[in-house]
Amino acid sequence: MKKEFDSLYFVGAGGIGMAALERYFLAQGKRVAGYDRTPSDLTHALETEGVHIDYDESPDLIPAYCRDPQHTLVVYTPAIPDSHQGLTYFRQHGFEVVKRAALLGVVTAHSKGLCFAGTHGKTTTSSMAAHMLHSSGMGCNAFLGGVLRNYDSNFLLSASSPYSVIEADEFDRSFHHLRPYIAVVTSTDPDHLDIYGTAEAYLESFAHFTELIKPGGALIVHTGLALKPRVQDGVKVYTYSRDDGDFHAARVRKGDGEITFDLVTPWETIADVSLGVPVDINIDNAIAAMAACRLVDTPAEAMREAMATFLGPKRRFEFWIKEQGPQGRVMIDDYAHHPGELQASIASVRDLYPGRRLTVIFQPHLYSRTRDFADGFSQALSLADEVILLPIYPAREEPIPGVSSEMILEKVKSTKKIIYSKENLIKSIEKSNFDVLLTAGAGDIANLLPQICVEFKKQKR
Repeated sequence: MKKEFDSLYFVGAGGIGMAALERYFLAQGKRVAGYDRTPSDLTHALETEGVHIDYDESPDLIPAYCRDPQHTLVVYTPAIPDSHQGLTYFRQHGFEVVKRAALLGVVTAHSKGLCFAGTHGKTTTSSMAAHMLHSSGMGCNAFLGGVLRNYDSNFLLSASSPYSVIEADEFDRSFHHLRPYIAVVTSTDPDHLDIYGTAEAYLESFAHFTELIKPGGALIVHTGLALKPRVQDGVKVYTYSRDDGDFHAARVRKGDGEITFDLVTPWETIADVSLGVPVDINIDNAIAAMAACRLVDTPAEAMREAMATFLGPKRRFEFWIKEQGPQGRVMIDDYAHHPGELQASIASVRDLYPGRRLTVIFQPHLYSRTRDFADGFSQALSLADEVILLPIYPAREEPIPGVSSEMILEKVKSTKKIIYSKENLIKSIEKSNFDVLLTAGAGDIANLLPQICVEFKKQKR
């Protein structure tokens, strides 16, 4: 990759991961432009900050300052098809064209990167670590996969900190571009089998990721995983989990909507860590994030204070309605799109609101994931009292014959279960009487949340 470039053009500029890089290079004084298919709140924010974004892929719209191959770097995401007119133009005219992950690799090569990988948990753990480093005064440049509610951004900037915090995405083997100083692996449940083909190949990709940790660095891996790390000489390996490992929790206390625990490390015990987002799965997430920050000497008291003020990323167990009292209405939204994530999310709601009637509205993400994990989704959703499914959100995929939300619904054990189109969902809610509602999925169900919230509040108790 060229060391010097004056401008960057991002194909897929409205993606959450791309946005963080756009903001980073804007802060470096570069000129930044790009393309996205549709406007969104995020693209509008980026335009306000100085990114030129077009919503038509015609090469004629590429700004003049991005037309010199000697001074412009082109960045794209795997979600963009090779037939994209803008990409074709850049490739035919001698531009250097790289994936987003390659650019993140450059960032980690020139910093001490704290990289968080895993089938699930990586967005929350990386966000926790970024918040701790920022709050402690140590600072970091953070590239997160979700908008952190404390900052209303997925990007944190520091002109002086040697640390970067990166969500290490395994999709399309993107995390193989990274060069971590500290790497965390939260989970390795098979996913993205449209890319990897087999569970064994998926696991192998994580093993290769562990080889990329810089000598002098460390790997922090959840106990009980099938992963067999392959680290270089000079890389220390630590384990963690809620109940055991080098880093684990002790004296977990729950009550009055709060979760507090003591963090046991190889060197000390940090007492009375209180979770700002008090759900059970965040005990594991907090342990991983605190372990990574402790290995770069973040002060214990600063970590404790930061965890108490952590609000979480948007769409990661985010409360939309939280009425007080035993019958108060509750609406929670979660990005869960893998069976393990969905089961953990539903279990967390059950833990917070025992005995309450739980309805789950779930939008499956990707035809291939639905095909590969329909049984797992059905098992997870069977933990709910009532299940409403939306049609599959295709994202980058074309339909697969015979694959639909029906594959999940038919095996759900809940007696109340149905599929609604997005258009009919809101009308159906008008006739419903929810108690506790969980919405889940990684697709455009997020666009429906304001309407769902309004209709839920209208319901008579």
